[in-house]
Amino acid sequence: MKLLKEEKHELNGLTVHTIQTSKYKTNTLILKMNAPLREDTVTLRALLPYVLQSATASYPSTTKLRTYLDDLYGATLQVDLMKKGEWHDMTFRIDVANETYLKDTTPILKDALLLMGDILLNPALENGAFLPDIVEQEKRSMRQRIQAVFDDKMRYSNLRLVEEMCKEEPYHLHVNGRVEDIEAITPASLYEYYKKVLEEDSIHLYVIGDIKQEEVLENVKQIFALPAKTTRQHRGENESKKIEKVNEVIEKQDIKQGKLNIGYRTNIVYGDPEYFALQVFNGIFGGFSHSKLFINVREKASLAYYAASRVESHKGLLMVMSGIDAKNYDQAVKIINEQMEAMKQGDFTPEELDQTKAVIHNQILETIDTARGLVEVLYHNELANTSISVEDYLEGIKAVTKEEVMAAAKQVEQDTIYFLRGMGGEE
Repeated sequence: MKLLKEEKHELNGLTVHTIQTSKYKTNTLILKMNAPLREDTVTLRALLPYVLQSATASYPSTTKLRTYLDDLYGATLQVDLMKKGEWHDMTFRIDVANETYLKDTTPILKDALLLMGDILLNPALENGAFLPDIVEQEKRSMRQRIQAVFDDKMRYSNLRLVEEMCKEEPYHLHVNGRVEDIEAITPASLYEYYKKVLEEDSIHLYVIGDIKQEEVLENVKQIFALPAKTTRQHRGENESKKIEKVNEVIEKQDIKQGKLNIGYRTNIVYGDPEYFALQVFNGIFGGFSHSKLFINVREKASLAYYAASRVESHKGLLMVMSGIDAKNYDQAVKIINEQMEAMKQGDFTPEELDQTKAVIHNQILETIDTARGLVEVLYHNELANTSISVEDYLEGIKAVTKEEVMAAAKQVEQDTIYFLRGMGGEE
């Protein structure tokens, strides 16, 4: 049974993905812009989507733009930044009412496409640059976003683990950019970068909902005219890093609860034959509430306030996150290492294997219950230059054997241990 049908079309310098379905109550447009993570552009890129969503030539202030969204039957506009492997993604999303349910004949989906085109191609300008007031306002907000990560010690410790583990790789850069770069950005320098983005980014527009495909494509042809892309930008490939010695970093701050984060190289990325086994491995190891980390570190030994793991699918990393008291550091590391060894030795039951597969299956179905979640699942294919359908994914998980999980586990290598602890002795 085909859950959802995605069709792809190359038009006017962008890839249009149409998904016709009456599954969702609204119609959704998601524009994804993709480029390699780079030190010299990471902060410009982290600022750009917030400036673009604030004003357009047609709606030259945030108030005017938001008023227009209200007029579109309460349409919503959101932007987001993501780091997927060594790609830096900007996402713009507009959700609009399904016009088939409206009493009048307003072409609301076309209006939403016009607005998305406006945001991307017709920004509000002054003297050939972005509006200074908006750029300054968004620079202030950007500082706050970066500061918020430092204030949230769970997020901060994960950021520090990545910085230590991937020092020599683009992946060490933070998705929100660097605070020390913000001051130097001007309306003119940001506009110059924006022009480069239109020429070089890989751009994907997803249109999902109760739509007429031919109509959508005709509207896109009229609205979006982007420079043709000559070649796809290349990121640095994931070179397998030889780990001579596990890197241990201990940092002290004025905090009560310690944060223990451990990073591993999985040597497996999305699209690899072992990828489904890696997902099942992670589910048994630390991904869910029935996993080894949760039961052995948190429940049985009562060492952690939380203990979990997650996979970075496009960089080939596995991260363990836990909250512990400083006095329990050695014991927590020992138990986590024991759980990893147990996975490599196949010390897990058929019931654990089946339960994990069932949870992943339900998680995928739950994710694609929203248009946004569906796009996140499908977009993995664009980043990995492959084509795994939702059905293929579910089948791939279902087919994983115990031996394949063990083989995936044996490829996982510990790289860095990062511990953020309080200033005192053994608190």
